[in-house]
Amino acid sequence: MSDDVNKVIPLGFTKLIVQDLDKVGAFYGAVCGLVEEAQADADIAGRPIRELYFKSNPPGTGNFTLTKFLDVDKSPTESLILGFIADDIHRFVKDAVAAGGVVVMAVQADPEHGVHVAFVKDVEGNLIEVVQLM
Repeated sequence: MSDDVNKVIPLGFTKLIVQDLDKVGAFYGAVCGLVEEAQADADIAGRPIRELYFKSNPPGTGNFTLTKFLDVDKSPTESLILGFIADDIHRFVKDAVAAGGVVVMAVQADPEHGVHVAFVKDVEGNLIEVVQLM
């Protein structure tokens, strides 16, 4: 762990892993009034994904995203991605490994989205996406 053990790293977004983006997106729109903002294709450690982003309401609050891994049907062990926004992404990754986690994707620059990003798994294999604003 880092020397700054009392510093809280904010949970900035949640990504729910789904099989059918349109069906689940329509559900959250109907039930919660969420409005789709965009969709995008990307990858996580070489695995292709498609994401549906909802608008923050109110603006500036945590984001909710639906994520579909395109290489497999939904896995029962992959249901959620926790997203943390760190001031020091390298320290976060180092602390995660020191606490028993594993790096899934090392820190990478993503200038298109204005962040550095990395993926780690916690001690039970839950996926965490950590970003640091550029």
